[in-house]
Amino acid sequence: MTQTSSSTQHGKIRVGIVGGAGYTAGELLRLLINHPEVEVAWVNSSSNAGAPVSDVHTGLYGDTDLHFADTIDLDSIDVVFLCQGHGASSKFWAEHSRPEGLKVIDLAQDFRDESEGYVYGLPEAKRDAISGSDLVANPGCFATAIQLALLPLAKAGQLDGQTVHVTAVTGSTGAGVKPGATTHFSWRNDNLSVYKVFSHQHLAEIGRTLAQAAGSDKAPEIAFVPVRGDFPRGIFAMAVIDTPLSIEELTRLYTDFYADAPFTHVSPRSVDLKQVVNTNKALISLEKQGDRLLVVSAIDNLLKGASGQAVQNMNLIYGLPETTGLNLKPSAF
Repeated sequence: MTQTSSSTQHGKIRVGIVGGAGYTAGELLRLLINHPEVEVAWVNSSSNAGAPVSDVHTGLYGDTDLHFADTIDLDSIDVVFLCQGHGASSKFWAEHSRPEGLKVIDLAQDFRDESEGYVYGLPEAKRDAISGSDLVANPGCFATAIQLALLPLAKAGQLDGQTVHVTAVTGSTGAGVKPGATTHFSWRNDNLSVYKVFSHQHLAEIGRTLAQAAGSDKAPEIAFVPVRGDFPRGIFAMAVIDTPLSIEELTRLYTDFYADAPFTHVSPRSVDLKQVVNTNKALISLEKQGDRLLVVSAIDNLLKGASGQAVQNMNLIYGLPETTGLNLKPSAF
């Protein structure tokens, strides 16, 4: 350990961002420069060192005069957000020492198994544990949408002994900022495709959380088909199971489960992506025919599925209202 991290006793929460050039970092900056309790101390990006942040995140023109730094001063901040690629966080901590008291919110998947003292950062499942933690592993985007669709059913024992069929469509920003064959406009536009069928990496964290909710040591069987959508942002997840519970019982089950969740809402009618894009909300709808139940979960993959949830977790760590800095307007139309 090095010296104690910067104190927030008499000022704002000082924040550093590692991996500052990607989509999640850009959204994080958009939120944090407008957060009433935060001061962004530095944004690290070696490849963009010295350049204005708004040269990369052009939506921030006029909002900040921050410049990218090529140094990382962990002793000068209270909380660090790690926005690098998966696997980079483990390497980062092999090369850096964490100052005593420094809070860490990691947006990569390295510690989502809650190893090394990390708490899994899904507030709807682990609010109290997050509030008392210095180390939070932010959930994946698909994982967030699917868990929010299934957590009440898991807790009620309704997933036992059956296969849950999930199809979820994601926007192109979910693939990250680096261009690739499946994110190129001429291929993605007016197109749909599946990938990582039944084998997506988020299944591991989904299974752990649902098993914990059910009080079981066995994860439910989930047949997950991810779909690349021809839109930039958002996740629309559809889960199908059989249950004897009536729609009235299911509605009560979900509304009771999310009664204290400020961002997760159960809608009495069908939901759509434009209701959640550019917000930290998750909207859930339920439809039932006979014993078959459809649960729809809609989120913004960059906000509730990444940066917005990271800020929500920071708010919990510091005892702030969860909604602080996250009262955002959906695109709507």
